[in-house]
Amino acid sequence: MDKKVVVIDGDTGLRNLDVLMGLENRIVFTLLDVIEERCKLKQALIRDKRLNSLYLLPTAQTRDKEDVNVDDMLKIVNDLKQEFDYVILDCPAGIERGFESSIAGADRALVVVNPEVTSVRDADRVIGKLDAKGLDNHQLIVNRLNYEMTQSGDMLDIEDIIDSLAIKLIGVVPDDRNITIATNKGEPIVLDNGAVAGQAFRNIAKRITGEEVPIMDLRSKEQGFFKSFKKLFGLK
Repeated sequence: MDKKVVVIDGDTGLRNLDVLMGLENRIVFTLLDVIEERCKLKQALIRDKRLNSLYLLPTAQTRDKEDVNVDDMLKIVNDLKQEFDYVILDCPAGIERGFESSIAGADRALVVVNPEVTSVRDADRVIGKLDAKGLDNHQLIVNRLNYEMTQSGDMLDIEDIIDSLAIKLIGVVPDDRNITIATNKGEPIVLDNGAVAGQAFRNIAKRITGEEVPIMDLRSKEQGFFKSFKKLFGLK
């Protein structure tokens, strides 16, 4: 997509992006090393093995979320904005200090929710926190949707979730066994051209950059449901 991107793992103490990206053996310095001036910011960045324009800034595994404050994160994000087209902050679960520092410097939020009552309720709290912080540019990603379960009434459907959260939908990711396989291999699912979830993530990335991408019609495949949601995006 010709964009230079860096992902910051904001889950200090419970980092996992390095494992998901297959970069765990290449970590020399972390976010905390940058904050505590043991290294330069560029020294802590890890370039992805497959995509030359993708970088990871890992956090520390043996420290606490309280060790990263809002001012620290804001400085790092502002510095990275000078070099990268997109700075993605992966927030930890919960709405405590780790969450607040992770959204420092953000100008847009993608709220990821599973189609479950508890997840939707948690997302509503998160959206309230974002609004309170003045970050009102937020969009919704529904993750792990199982079309058959929504049809049988055993899972919340898209309309229910949007009505509850009242934010714009930017993407839906189907429940795909290939995600588990890719995770265990340390290979991002977006690189699997044969995975339905991989295509869903690629389409979300395109929408983030402003491209209008039609919703896939996957009813002929294992998780076919996207076409029925075109009206939610206003796409033809």
